Amino acid sequence: MANTRSKLLVTLLSACAVGSVLIAAPLLAADAPPKQTNTPKVGKILKDVQEDLKAKKYAEAISKLKEADATAGKNAYDQHIINDMMGFCAAKTNDLPLAGKSWEAEVEDGMLTPQEQQQKTRALSEIFYQLKNYDKAIDYGTRAIKGGFGDDQTKTLVGQAYYLKGDWKGTLHFEEGVVDPIIKSGGTPSSEALQLILSSCVKLEDSACQTKALEKLVTYYPKPEYWYNLLFGLMKETANSDSNTLETYRLMSEVDVLKSADDFTEMAQLALEVGSPGEAQRALQRGFDKNVFTDQRSKDKNQRLLEKAKQAAAVDQASLEKIAKEADTAPSGQKNAAMGLAYLGYQQYDKAIDQLGKAVSKGQLKNPAEVQLHLGIAQLKGGHNEDAVKAFRAVKGDPVLERLASLWILHAKQK
Repeated sequence: MANTRSKLLVTLLSACAVGSVLIAAPLLAADAPPKQTNTPKVGKILKDVQEDLKAKKYAEAISKLKEADATAGKNAYDQHIINDMMGFCAAKTNDLPLAGKSWEAEVEDGMLTPQEQQQKTRALSEIFYQLKNYDKAIDYGTRAIKGGFGDDQTKTLVGQAYYLKGDWKGTLHFEEGVVDPIIKSGGTPSSEALQLILSSCVKLEDSACQTKALEKLVTYYPKPEYWYNLLFGLMKETANSDSNTLETYRLMSEVDVLKSADDFTEMAQLALEVGSPGEAQRALQRGFDKNVFTDQRSKDKNQRLLEKAKQAAAVDQASLEKIAKEADTAPSGQKNAAMGLAYLGYQQYDKAIDQLGKAVSKGQLKNPAEVQLHLGIAQLKGGHNEDAVKAFRAVKGDPVLERLASLWILHAKQK
């Protein structure tokens, strides 16, 4: 937690600043008997403590408060005032163990006003967090949250305390209880909460949990590293399907998280194999622009592949219009689907939308879900975001493509 220590002391001292006036004008709890006073012997010592506080002699004050504590006996009000002032002095001298012990006793004695109870409960959660007593940090933080006076910092602290004590399931349960209502109400959960959820999923080695957490992070905080981790995980599921691997590469390229030279090379090779030389050419050119091909052998290999893609694209483009007319007269939509993909590779989005729309209408496709996905991509790239979202939602039949479609929807809503 950034600057936690300095914020902590401000919280503690503001919550307990009343300690310097308790002798002159004792504060009464709402349910405490009226006219409570200190016993004479303790009162005399506390007056001397008051003078030390005015002079900011906190160490001397603590010494006298310990003397008062030994003298207090069974008088609950004596003990209450001693604990209050001891906690104040301990915070001033950065003695958090003593501050925690003193204010914990005070919180439990039933003599605080409701406002003081709230302030010191939150303060104790922070104190015990700093002391790495995570069970007590969770206890007091949870009291504040359930009591309706725990702020966002308190919630973050409790979640971190669960995590730091190694209770991954507890972290998940707590943070999901914080995040889910926010999402349900249309709000934006904090990045810290979502990151704690993801980290807990990783610790639990739960891949489904990790995917769900990354999808939430991508939804609300679409940083490249979140997109990369999410899509890299999906890539592992496409190992036995070149077509689905290529589809994953397409989204990775779209959100600009292709990283390695091998990724650019494989994407180009797969695009050439499915008849999309324009896409292969752009993938390789982008790789060169990003300087991902570092050694000479890799540069030479991919330069040859780029020249191959350019030649294939030149031949392909010369015959596109003729083949498009043939596709339009074909009874099935398969040729229209191929034409749509080709136009998509050349960034001719209107023509791609036309051909892919005809393919979907005609039907009789080898992979309807894939064609529907391509239609959504073409519409999104062509600036028709609402139509694209509808197309993506219509992708059915292949679990990987359905997941990719849902991620394209996330991306579409972020454009």
